[in-house]
Amino acid sequence: MALRTILTEVDPSWHGAGTDTIDPELLVSARQSPLGRRLLARWLAADAPALLAPQPGEGFGAAARRWPRVRMARLVRDLGALAYAPAIRSEVRREPVRRLKQALDNSYLLALDSLVWDGKVQAQLGAQLSAELDAALRASEADQLLFDLLDGRGRTELRVWAERRDPGLADWSRLLLPRTTHEASASLGTHLPPEAVERLYAHHGARPLAA
Repeated sequence: MALRTILTEVDPSWHGAGTDTIDPELLVSARQSPLGRRLLARWLAADAPALLAPQPGEGFGAAARRWPRVRMARLVRDLGALAYAPAIRSEVRREPVRRLKQALDNSYLLALDSLVWDGKVQAQLGAQLSAELDAALRASEADQLLFDLLDGRGRTELRVWAERRDPGLADWSRLLLPRTTHEASASLGTHLPPEAVERLYAHHGARPLAA
């Protein structure tokens, strides 16, 4: 069941690279047969060794079972909002504040919660975060650019933290996105304290999916 979940959710671009990719119709057929699933899993093993390794007491693909796409998306959005907390807290203009409240809902309240993170960053980083947030709000009246900004930052914060604390989750977070979005972790910059990421990780991991 875990392998079915992984192969259903993983972005097709991870099945091969460059010209060595699998035909979409063949991929659908492979997902439907036990042999095909084993071959696809073997193909992914080089890119996701921690995810595909059996975990003591949890078995195979534990991160994929614990973190379906919906739960992962909620965690990523909250992490992104928290990472931009310095900019969100400093925004006092009426219309941007209204948009942030409406678009982010509970994630906006999280960004304001100094008990989760005090939001202290160096002045240069604070200015960068404010500029990026302002650009996303000004670029369009729709919220998708804002969501893309927060989700991109949230995925980075999660992946760098997870590579130390939950490597299977780090693998899984990459496989859910196209291969072309993958960057080496050494090139990714983060600023959230590990304890803040862990707090949200624990919260969302225990939260029912329907909540």
